[in-house]
Amino acid sequence: MSTVDEPAVEDQELRSLYEDIDAAQLRPLWTITEQLLTPTPRPRAVPWLWRSSAMRPLAERAIRLVPVERGGERRVLSLTNPGLGGRPYAAGTLWGAIQCLGPRETAPAHRHSPGAIRFVIEGEGVWTTVDGDACDMHPGDLVLTPGGAWHDHANGGDGNMFWFDGLDLPMVEALDAVFFEQHPELNQPITGAHNRSEAAYADGGGTPDATMADGAVTRPLDPAHSPLLVYRWAATDERLTRLAAAGDAPLVSVEFTNPHSGASVLPTLSCGMHRVLPGGSSAPVRRSGNTVFVVFRGEGSSVIDGRRFAWEAGDMFVVPSWSAAEHASAAGADLFSLGDAPVLRALGIYREETLPGPQEVTGVFGTEGLTR
Repeated sequence: MSTVDEPAVEDQELRSLYEDIDAAQLRPLWTITEQLLTPTPRPRAVPWLWRSSAMRPLAERAIRLVPVERGGERRVLSLTNPGLGGRPYAAGTLWGAIQCLGPRETAPAHRHSPGAIRFVIEGEGVWTTVDGDACDMHPGDLVLTPGGAWHDHANGGDGNMFWFDGLDLPMVEALDAVFFEQHPELNQPITGAHNRSEAAYADGGGTPDATMADGAVTRPLDPAHSPLLVYRWAATDERLTRLAAAGDAPLVSVEFTNPHSGASVLPTLSCGMHRVLPGGSSAPVRRSGNTVFVVFRGEGSSVIDGRRFAWEAGDMFVVPSWSAAEHASAAGADLFSLGDAPVLRALGIYREETLPGPQEVTGVFGTEGLTR
């Protein structure tokens, strides 16, 4: 008769197998399949809102206390999503931030492989120079600084300037492809008059019809960035006004596009503007990919995965991948958006779904955070 407990021997052998697998720097897929292949996306980033009432005073203090020689050339407050363990990212694929420049200040020229956009919130007298083209910046304008392009910022006025910074830095970092280089001079030379790319596309290519498209339209793919580096608020406002007048939709949207191809402005980033009509409330939609919103004008609220976030001009909030989101405003509002949809479209994994009705509100985001 055998005195060996066969199940106990098998358990010991199995434990030994797992220990040896671990020691060999391997992982058995059968134990982690549910972590890797989820039924729907499970982003670590959570829906969140950053209030202008908190950001603006901090930015103003930074202008006073952090001059250029003490780090002010990078005077940027990055949106830090609580779900990302302290990483300075608004979402897993997107960097978002508020950048500020004081009177007569200059941010040194540099370039990097991540692509970036600037959406102007407030101020006048500032320009961003992109590969020698000085692009004047005004509230509501979108300025591109494509990956690999030299760029710097200069404030020739007497007031502070505030804008939203958006980058694909987390994506490029995940691809182990971040490069950064300082320009040999403090500021790069400006070639010719300001706004050269705008002048080149002002006759036909710079019109709203050529540089914006209905946000619901699927964009073509283009590995090149838009040759137009600045998109003016006046043209955006005109296009949104026409769209709103053409129907009775509670929300109308445009995406800024490459005038050559109709693709998104950068190969990795899409930028859009959304107008919530007075009294309007949009249907809940969820999309694969992350989106950061900047409230340009007005006030209202968004319900994101059942949690209501009240917002006003200057606030910023994030809708993580596959989170249902709907927007409403009593008096009307304009929202700028930054998303990673071009990458998902290029990979064939972009999805979008409209839900059948308003979401049940299960939590409210107040001044002290999320309450239930």
